Amino acid sequence: MSDMPITPPVDTIDYRRRQKIGRIVQRLVIVVSAIVLAAYILAPVSWLVSSAFQTETEIVSIPPHWIPEEPTLRNFEAIFTAGNDEPVTYETRSGADPAAGDFIPSTAENLLPSMANSLIVSILVVILNLLVGVPAAYAIAKIRFWGRNASVYFILITRVIPDIALVVPFFLVIRKLGMLDTLGSLVITYLAITVPFTVFILIQYFEGLPDELDKAARVDGCSRFQALIKVFLPLSLPSLVAVVLFTFLTSWNEFLLALMFTQTSASQTLPILLASFTSDFTVSFSFLNAAGVLAVVPPVIVAIVFERYIVSGLTAGAVKG
Repeated sequence: MSDMPITPPVDTIDYRRRQKIGRIVQRLVIVVSAIVLAAYILAPVSWLVSSAFQTETEIVSIPPHWIPEEPTLRNFEAIFTAGNDEPVTYETRSGADPAAGDFIPSTAENLLPSMANSLIVSILVVILNLLVGVPAAYAIAKIRFWGRNASVYFILITRVIPDIALVVPFFLVIRKLGMLDTLGSLVITYLAITVPFTVFILIQYFEGLPDELDKAARVDGCSRFQALIKVFLPLSLPSLVAVVLFTFLTSWNEFLLALMFTQTSASQTLPILLASFTSDFTVSFSFLNAAGVLAVVPPVIVAIVFERYIVSGLTAGAVKG
């Protein structure tokens, strides 16, 4: 027999197996990461929804119950019936032990009116944003005029100023106009915050549309305004949806300016009222979570309705061909 060492054959099958195992591990890492991220994001929302259907005793129990053992609609019923039969006072709202879940905050009867205030302000801000922002963005994107670039830079500068720095100037202006504690004060200030973003997003989108469309419309006899309405707006639907979502959610969630400019239930919005529940004599977590569920319903509905336009609208203008 020969004493020469035997060279093992080149194992190409192991190499392929390593590639296959690597791909499986990579996909597994992605899936696990996605699940962990989704759980991290959805856990607070899940607890909010679950606890809205629990009694106060069950909410504070240890360990917590992610699935209600005895689901109840009493919290939502309290929201819609608060103040119907008798004024909500300390005696009527705490007639039973707060731990039993019968406690209702003193300002519970203002919840639905404040929700209506938020809805009115948000819708008005959206409409006015479109009326002001669309023509402004079209003019900057398609009409060459002196000071055009300076206008764009000015719009960008206004967006880097934090809202807290604008509170005092806004307050002085609103007080001078005699609009304190009115919905109009919120509409005016929210417009100052959202219009620059609206114009900036729409400029990016309009600049991505060919100038030939504008020239063709003008040759066919359209005015600038008609070219905007008949040609550019139908093509800009994704960016318009992004603007609607941004302005609606910003107006719906805004807290600081609403806290400064509103004092009574006639003009207070939902974030202000929800915050007031935590400063009551006793905090009712079940009632507060039920109110929180109602607060997220309108934004979720808006997001579901415009879901297919959200991504394309937010990325509008990001890549120019």
